[in-house]
Amino acid sequence: MNWLVIASFLFFIGILSFASWYKLRRNKLKTVNSLFMADRSLSFLLVGGGLLFTNINTATIIGENELSYTHNMSVMAWGITSVLAMLIVSEFLMPLYLKLGIATTPDYLTARYGQGMGKLVSIIFLISYIINLLPSVLYSGAVAFNGLFHFSEILKTDYWTIIWILIWVMGTIGCLYAILGGMRAIAISDTLLGLGIFAGGLLLPIFALRYLGNGSILLGLHTVLNVHTQHLNSIGSSSDPIPFSTLFTGMLLVNLYYWGTEQYIVQQVLASKDLKNSQKGIAVACFGKLISPLLLNVPGLIAVHIFTNMHNPTEVFPKLDSLVSPPFIAGYIAAIIFGAALTTFNAGLNSSGTLFVLNIYKPWQEKHSRQVSEKQLIKTAKKFEIIVCLAAMFIAPFIIFVKNGFYTYVQIVNGFFNVPIFTIMFIGFMTKKVPALAAKVGLAFFIITYGLTQLVFDLHIHFLHILAILFVVTCGIMLVIGKLYPMPVPYQQKLNNLVNIEPWKNRHLYSGILLVLMILMFILFSPLILAK
Repeated sequence: MNWLVIASFLFFIGILSFASWYKLRRNKLKTVNSLFMADRSLSFLLVGGGLLFTNINTATIIGENELSYTHNMSVMAWGITSVLAMLIVSEFLMPLYLKLGIATTPDYLTARYGQGMGKLVSIIFLISYIINLLPSVLYSGAVAFNGLFHFSEILKTDYWTIIWILIWVMGTIGCLYAILGGMRAIAISDTLLGLGIFAGGLLLPIFALRYLGNGSILLGLHTVLNVHTQHLNSIGSSSDPIPFSTLFTGMLLVNLYYWGTEQYIVQQVLASKDLKNSQKGIAVACFGKLISPLLLNVPGLIAVHIFTNMHNPTEVFPKLDSLVSPPFIAGYIAAIIFGAALTTFNAGLNSSGTLFVLNIYKPWQEKHSRQVSEKQLIKTAKKFEIIVCLAAMFIAPFIIFVKNGFYTYVQIVNGFFNVPIFTIMFIGFMTKKVPALAAKVGLAFFIITYGLTQLVFDLHIHFLHILAILFVVTCGIMLVIGKLYPMPVPYQQKLNNLVNIEPWKNRHLYSGILLVLMILMFILFSPLILAK
């Protein structure tokens, strides 16, 4: 083990920890609002940094580089097309959420369909976090750290045992941070790490190109651009993980769900001080997504020319970093990876506590005419977060047995939760008389049918296309039920805005620029230019 790498890692983690402590030293978590919503006081930079780095975690860094190495740049569509979805959310959903003054997205479903639906979706969110989001982040973080520091070789311990140990170390640290710091701590660390990821995103490709070119960055770049150019293509075929046609079907729906409905993401924006800061923050995150391929995809492209026939392509990113980066920089990138794992993990834990306390525990206590103090709610939330953390740490190591690529597995499992929830939200937004019965039937139909297509019947149709087909069919079912059994009294929005809801005046100009850049990215990585 290179002790300079360890020293560099500890140095940068120390800087991050000190900066977070300094910003939070007067922050007291005495209310639920301060624990979960940072007292609705986040500026646009904290909103943007929180959104970006909660999204860019070890699962995306490890998973997308794996697919860039084994296939091509088509996987970058997950991040690049997020820009369109985020701008739609910024323009239409965030003004609505802030006008309603909600703290969780199930709060909207409670208002629209009744308390039963809000509880049901909260439970679905929690199941998703426990079996998919949190374990996948811990597992990918453990894989990255073993690849960077070679713990299994140094300690002469089998790979399975080391993964278990690293998962439990990271999970314990993340749990303590989320419980002690709350949403403000998560937002601040996300922003600091967001700045770090931009620098790291530039450094690693530079060192990798220099290594590939035997000391010449230009020679390394020439090799990448002229050899195995099929890897540079972002226009995916039917045999690729992301066929280009899916960008216009299921991927759009998944991204709209993720940026507009996913609790641990939306909670970052709901904590903003006003609508203007939330929209500016989303624009900052959009720009970050456009340059994120430097860290998420380009290292995988370069690794194609350095490693051949890797036994475990999941390790392509950490092995490349440990091979090409100077020890000081390798430690710096290791610190980024460590932070990337913890920020998403922390946000997921915080949102789990939010959903449980505000949508399940508190309503249950009130139903039995019990008064619950702020102190008791905070205490209950922290206990629940510990339980969720333990469950995720037990599940995470078993992801090692999945097939068809780690990142593809994560996205397929997400399909059980994301678009079904977005569908009932969408019908709720668009109609006034569709009842709770339609939402329950639609949710059950979608989840069961999708499960059958993934676990029982092989339709030979990409899962994103299946999600789009089921979205259309489920919407139709809900509209028919709404026609036959409409709500006696149409739904009326009750406004309760807790912050200023004046929109950002320049948002349309910047939205146009961001959309043009998004399209140019696909043109650049296509047979028209780089993938000739």
